[in-house]
Amino acid sequence: MFSLFENALDAHTQTPRQIILALSGGLDSRVMLSLLALYRDIHPQHSYLIVHVHHGLSPNADAWMTQCQSWSRELGLAFEGLFVRLEKKGESLEKQARDARYRAIESVMQSGALVLTAQHADDQVESFLLALKRGSGPAGLAAMPETRLFGEGALFRPFLQVSRDEIAKYADQEGLVWLEDESNLDCRFDRNFIRHAWLPLAQERWKGLNKAIHRAAALCAEQENLLDELLMAHDKEVLSKEGTLLIADLKKHSLRLQSALLRRWFKKRTHLALSYAQLQQVFYCVMDASEDANPKIKIGEWQIRRHQEGLYILPFFSDVALWESELKYEVELTLPDDIGCLYLTLNSAEQGLRLREPDENESVSVHFDPQGLWAHPLGRQGKRKLKKLFQEYGVPTWARKRTPLIFYGKRLACVADLFVCEGFEGKILSLLWKKNADTSR
Repeated sequence: MFSLFENALDAHTQTPRQIILALSGGLDSRVMLSLLALYRDIHPQHSYLIVHVHHGLSPNADAWMTQCQSWSRELGLAFEGLFVRLEKKGESLEKQARDARYRAIESVMQSGALVLTAQHADDQVESFLLALKRGSGPAGLAAMPETRLFGEGALFRPFLQVSRDEIAKYADQEGLVWLEDESNLDCRFDRNFIRHAWLPLAQERWKGLNKAIHRAAALCAEQENLLDELLMAHDKEVLSKEGTLLIADLKKHSLRLQSALLRRWFKKRTHLALSYAQLQQVFYCVMDASEDANPKIKIGEWQIRRHQEGLYILPFFSDVALWESELKYEVELTLPDDIGCLYLTLNSAEQGLRLREPDENESVSVHFDPQGLWAHPLGRQGKRKLKKLFQEYGVPTWARKRTPLIFYGKRLACVADLFVCEGFEGKILSLLWKKNADTSR
């Protein structure tokens, strides 16, 4: 077992990198913890970290974290416990927990990290059947890839060709103990129903079922990779430099090709496969919505929206309308909800909007709520509602309440990256907005 594990990791660790193990404490990850400690002894050049995610779903969650920490420390491996909160409504609890777990792990990753998870060959069979139940196409039926991009690194599943029985045999040989999650027996969860109720009967009738499913998943993955290679040639035709999907250019192609390009575009950004129903929603509820509509659909933690004949993939944003803060000279101000940073500098060589110095009785502050505001952009006649100005400047609806508004006292002085208001122009100060990727318009 160790030689298989070592060979699998060696292919991804030619140079020193951070290696993170997602440790639930169950049989599979407990075995991987044991193997990783042996690997560390032979390959000390890497940085090793064990993480356990506390979902708060079980009364035993605290004890599980304590035990995982104890095992890690006994083996001399750094450990970090991560706490997440779930809404427990809307999406399936399984999916919420998985997504929250991945977000938590990503928060402790170094650039180039390799994250190990312990899914095995039997899990792959279950993932295929779950995708089949959802009516997925080849992308979904390809099930779990052995390696994929994850955050600023990669996620790797070394056990994907190893059966649950082989893992259990190793654990028994080494005298390992592990945690049992009571929820793994609850057949209200689809995966557990497949594992405990449906699959054993199917395997008894069709002895080679697991091998057949692995072969089908591999063929689907091969077809999906070929399709992706062929579709790559169309990127320049239908994508802007910023990655926006251009509706008019997309519609020049057949409906089949439109569907394939839409699926590829969404998966490249989110690592999620659009279902047939979701694809139809994008076509009919977003792309073909009336011109004055503000269409959007929610897919997992993402939203697809339309603006000026382009489709955008965006995360869901928090409401920052009530946020405000003082803006000081030469002090970078971090904006809320990953919007970026603002910088007000006296350096006239800097680019950005040019403002006069505030009077002694004028404090400088940042707000985000445009509701009811009027503005008089420099060089234009008269005031207009800020809502109308946003439309004229081509600001998407989702960005209007995420665009910093700079006030001198109680008067609007400028709108970041757009314009300075009449009476606040100058040559002394420069306002710079360093945007994060998902804030860009």
